[in-house]
Amino acid sequence: MKIWALAAALVFGGVTMLTACSNEDNSNVPPTPKPVVLQCEKPDYLKAGDRVALISPSYYTPMENIEKTADVLRGWGLVPVIGPNADKVVDGRYGGTVAERVSDIRWALYDPQIKAIICNRGGYGTIQLIDQLSLAELKASPKWLVGFSDISTLLGLWNRAGVMSIHGTMSSFLAKGGTDLSSTLMCDLLLGQVPRYELPAHKQNIVGRASGVLVGGNICTFAPNLGTQADATIGQDLILFVEEVGESMHNIDRQMRILQMNGVLSRCKGVILGEFSGCGSEFTYESVEAMLHELLKDYGIPVLCGFPAGHGDVNLPMVMGAPVTIDVRADGATLQFDIDGTQQEVRTADVTTVVPTSAAVRMQLAGKRE
Repeated sequence: MKIWALAAALVFGGVTMLTACSNEDNSNVPPTPKPVVLQCEKPDYLKAGDRVALISPSYYTPMENIEKTADVLRGWGLVPVIGPNADKVVDGRYGGTVAERVSDIRWALYDPQIKAIICNRGGYGTIQLIDQLSLAELKASPKWLVGFSDISTLLGLWNRAGVMSIHGTMSSFLAKGGTDLSSTLMCDLLLGQVPRYELPAHKQNIVGRASGVLVGGNICTFAPNLGTQADATIGQDLILFVEEVGESMHNIDRQMRILQMNGVLSRCKGVILGEFSGCGSEFTYESVEAMLHELLKDYGIPVLCGFPAGHGDVNLPMVMGAPVTIDVRADGATLQFDIDGTQQEVRTADVTTVVPTSAAVRMQLAGKRE
């Protein structure tokens, strides 16, 4: 009996100990972050004579391109100011050290005469800056930040700080002359003319209407930011925008699955799929959109495919962190930014309709400048 009692004590005591250890281990697991409500402030629109900073927070841009972009901004009636470290090249790629790139962001933020910040190019490097900036300092000086690709990290950081930002073209494209649709629409947006996009039908669209806060960008840039202070996908009632360049289908699927497993897709009211330039086709899906259609179809949310933004020839500006409404129909789709400003209809299938408006704005600015 004594031997049995001892064995039972050891067995049940061991179970108790294991249970205790298991409970202790669970207590050390960090809780899943609760979704937050993103309420982003819209920075003031620009006017003639406003100063705009040109900085390189990712890879470097040749000074020749930065100077050409400065000329474009002057043609818009704005005053370009080149960042103190914009001409730096570190490790053959970066536009300065981490400290120098952060310093240029702060320089642009803290100068009250600078009203907007345009990034010179993407590439890589903004993930190195996430823990170098505080949300409080971004919130204290709300200014438009413009960029895409690797700048998606900073767009998310701005949105988490409660400030809208612009997914739009940068110096690497503006240096070509700034007369293309992507550039002129970005000029218009900075000046207060808000695009209302009308898009043609797409075979992978999922019909429906939804409103939410627009977040996202380049998926291989913003997906790794999950759980950081640059993670704008932590918000509720999202309209998620996704684009990519030069990636395999399986890596795009991997990033989307990561978002799915972290509950991001469940918080989405709708999804916008942009350009997938030069992406692989190792599976039998006819396109990346077809692959993502299969992933998203069971969520019961509208999916707008083929929005011309990303790394293609056309990169139409989008206000990230803004409340938006998408209406996806059998005959086409609409993307509307629910913010103040003069609404400007843009038919992406017939882009020439917006050129006269853009030209008129630039002429008006030139007149004011004189």
